[in-house]
Amino acid sequence: MEDTYNNRTSLAKGAKDMVKEAKRHATKKVNKVVDRASDEYSSHRNYSRFQDEEDEDEDFYRNPPRQDGERYHDNEEGSSDATEGHDDEDEIYEGEYQGIPSAGDRKHKEGQVALGQPVSDATRDRKVLEEERQADEEELAQQYELIIQECGHGRFQWQLFLVLGLALMSDGVEVFVVGFVLPSAETDMCVPNSSSGWLGSVVYLGMMVGAFFWGGMSDKVGRRQCLLICMSTNGFFAFLSSFVQGYGLFLLCRLVAGFGIGGAVPIVFSFFAEVLSREKRGEHLSWLCMFWMIGEIYASAMAWAIIPHYGWSFSMGSAYQFHSWRVFVVVCALPCVCAVVALTFMPESPRFYLEVGKHDEAWMILKQIHDTNMRARGQPEKVFTVNRIKIPKQLDELVEMESESGNPVSKAFFRIKAEVNGIYLNLMKCFNYPMRENMMRLAIVWFTLSFGYYGLSVWFPDVIKHLQADEYASKVKIHSNERIEDFTFNFTLENQIHKNGLFLNDRFINMKLKSVTFIDSTFRNCYFDDVTSVGSFFRNCTFIDAFFFNTDIDDSKLIDGTEVVNSTFTHNKTGCQMTFDDDYSAYWVYFINFLGTLAVLPGNIVSALLMDKIGRLSMLGGSMVLSGISCFFLWFGTSESMMIFMLCLYNGLSISAWNSLDVVTTESFPTVRRGTGFGFCNALCKLAAVLGNLIFGSLVGITKAIPILMASSVLVGGGLVGLRLPDTRANVLM
Repeated sequence: MEDTYNNRTSLAKGAKDMVKEAKRHATKKVNKVVDRASDEYSSHRNYSRFQDEEDEDEDFYRNPPRQDGERYHDNEEGSSDATEGHDDEDEIYEGEYQGIPSAGDRKHKEGQVALGQPVSDATRDRKVLEEERQADEEELAQQYELIIQECGHGRFQWQLFLVLGLALMSDGVEVFVVGFVLPSAETDMCVPNSSSGWLGSVVYLGMMVGAFFWGGMSDKVGRRQCLLICMSTNGFFAFLSSFVQGYGLFLLCRLVAGFGIGGAVPIVFSFFAEVLSREKRGEHLSWLCMFWMIGEIYASAMAWAIIPHYGWSFSMGSAYQFHSWRVFVVVCALPCVCAVVALTFMPESPRFYLEVGKHDEAWMILKQIHDTNMRARGQPEKVFTVNRIKIPKQLDELVEMESESGNPVSKAFFRIKAEVNGIYLNLMKCFNYPMRENMMRLAIVWFTLSFGYYGLSVWFPDVIKHLQADEYASKVKIHSNERIEDFTFNFTLENQIHKNGLFLNDRFINMKLKSVTFIDSTFRNCYFDDVTSVGSFFRNCTFIDAFFFNTDIDDSKLIDGTEVVNSTFTHNKTGCQMTFDDDYSAYWVYFINFLGTLAVLPGNIVSALLMDKIGRLSMLGGSMVLSGISCFFLWFGTSESMMIFMLCLYNGLSISAWNSLDVVTTESFPTVRRGTGFGFCNALCKLAAVLGNLIFGSLVGITKAIPILMASSVLVGGGLVGLRLPDTRANVLM
């Protein structure tokens, strides 16, 4: 028994020594190969030179030394479990750090990897890495859907719904502020007809650039942060625009305000969709669209309630005037301010955090969503069971760095250029297969729907005003060959034409001329004191020995060869001197728009309830075709009541198309490109609005047939294209 025990002990010790010796030889072999490989790679020699050494070292494993060899018995007493893995000769331990590889180690030829080193992402094909990321994203999409279902739909989603709704409401307000302020602002600032319409165009240009920029940035830095910045920008410059006096500064402020609010729509829908489960997404995104309609109603109601109340204005001399339409601009900035304040209390999108590899931050937010909803349900003891969430492979991007010695301006410009280039590259991926066809169809639908809708809606106040102007002009009073001598005019003259008149020793004191035209008339020895003229002109008239004190009669009113002989002008009024009591149609126009926006409410409710029942595409295509048909019948509207009825019908039908298009666009893009793709589509929307604004505006005073037929045809065509889009109802958010 004792001999057997000794034999077993000897055998075990011999095995241990063999393992130790094998490790020592293996370590030496790896070190030799790595050292030689470094020299060989740096001199570009053939890797096969090391094959002979490998063969020599392999002989050790094929013919190991005998277990009873003398060398093992020499160390028999000194080996123990405590010192296993330690080699007295080389002083190397298992797992010991071997130092930073030399520069030569990194200069591998293509397809060559050092022995014992894993294959790094840098040496792998980019396409393979992108395929791996795509597979990770698909797995994450399925897992994230299950996580959101576990979190439930409750208080957190409704809180975020209200906050994002305020931001979306601000966008709706911004769009309709343009149409409501346009007539009053351009009249107040004495803008000639040649520059009319630039206000609407500039605002939409700002929104177009903002939609593309902020939508793309939300895919890089986060939904919440970008939304905070763009909403703050809009609120500040919208508020500032109400105080500036010059038309150029006013345009600049509205341009920057439009640039800020342009990012609201793509970010809001992307943000909210990422905290909704698949079965809740269509309905609740449609309910969110209602806030845009609420913004319309808010803007219309405030315009109706504020702008016609001209007594709310004040002035500081004749140079600085703060009329009621400026109060309206301030009031319209309030939803944006409320959205910024509320947004500071909301977290970032957890889906975005997962996409950029921030697992812990995403997990904490998902737990917050779960706990908030469970507490609201009366189940605070319910535990969030998710421990680990799939993270897509993070691909390194080549980023060009600016020199540290550059000045701050050049650094800022360089940073903006780099960000825009990154957004552009991300956008180009939206046009790659298999998304190319769908992207083109989405772009067509967005452009056609926006061209028809904004082209009619923004300039519809002018259509009503032209109808009223025609009726007003039909009531004009014409006086010919009159002679008035030694008479005092101290009352208002309105809607009159005086031809071949002679005014001798007359006094025009503290009076107003509203839409009065004097043609081929003579004023001899007349006195004008505190006279305000609105839409009034003197055509080919003659002033002899006249005296003008504190009037607004200047060269812009004395036209078509009017002569001034031996006359004096003192203390002339500066500025346009528009008193909004003279805008006879304002109250009625704002009331009509208020009715039109109220007509949107039924269509919005119906679209939200039926979005998941009849499908996104059926609602999109059907709504666009029906709104195009209703728009066509505007051609036959010869009265204000008929036009108002058709406007309400058109608004009620078209809102369903907007809601379904927002839902389809949100569900068509993966998370990493959702903001960029939606922002591009929304930028096309604003470009179409600019074109519709300019084209319809240039024709509204000439003919109404061409704008209406144009809008009708593009809406029907866009609706047919929309029916060819893929159904996204069953999609999980990739």
